[in-house]
Amino acid sequence: MKSLLRTLPIALLLAATSVFAQTEADALAKEKAKLPEAVRKIAEQGDAGIPAAQAKAADVAKKVSSDSEKPAANSPANWGKGEVHKLAVIDVKFGGSTETIMFELLPEAPKHVANFIENVQAGAYKGLAIHRAIDNYLVQTGDPLTADDSQRNEWGTGGEDKTVAGEFKISHKVGSVAMARRGDKVNPSRASNGYQFYFALGNLSNLDGNYSVFGQVVSGLETLQAISRVPVDSNDCPLSRIEVKNIRVVDQKGPLVVMKETSGTRRSFTKPAAAKSGLARFIERVW
Repeated sequence: MKSLLRTLPIALLLAATSVFAQTEADALAKEKAKLPEAVRKIAEQGDAGIPAAQAKAADVAKKVSSDSEKPAANSPANWGKGEVHKLAVIDVKFGGSTETIMFELLPEAPKHVANFIENVQAGAYKGLAIHRAIDNYLVQTGDPLTADDSQRNEWGTGGEDKTVAGEFKISHKVGSVAMARRGDKVNPSRASNGYQFYFALGNLSNLDGNYSVFGQVVSGLETLQAISRVPVDSNDCPLSRIEVKNIRVVDQKGPLVVMKETSGTRRSFTKPAAAKSGLARFIERVW
């Protein structure tokens, strides 16, 4: 009898434990039933499901990364092998180094393209300064007066001895290149200044139909954005001289080659062969 009394509490304890465990299992099963199918499968697999879930997440991340690196449909990297595009290649002395900006000359504005090429061939832009910079909005250059620092107070007013009839077929977007001009009161025909041009870095859609767009940046937009943020005076003119060292117009046949930066995700395009020096072409072929 004493033996029976000693074992009874143990039996009751085991029975209670079993009931509690079953109750917990039933509650867990109900909670799992509420989960989405994919999550429930991982839960049922326990720790064994974690590596599979991690692998799946890694695959998704890899796909997203791969898709983000693909050039856009209208990217220069997707230009056809037989296509020929005219490019302006600009070397700018900025921040202690020479940076390169490239933009495509658009056939929808033939008069402005012809005028720009004529200026480049005449060396009109060599040694000129960027005379207007507005943070993430606009960068402007091309004024012949900026060749002379002593005429700084007149910068932005030069080049009016030559004009180009307006061409308004192309809308402004980030990276658009357009010619500057005088205001409507003194220029009702909206003719463009023959030399000065600007890069659109923000929303300039309000200028559509009023200013002539003739180009689109394909490389170096980050450089222009950096220039737009430099300290300026009350006329939006950079306090330190930022100079256009040279501009060349070249024919690019086929797609531009995408160049990845090793320091981050920044992407740009290599210069067309015609725009590279003999040494640069030699090194590229050797290495």
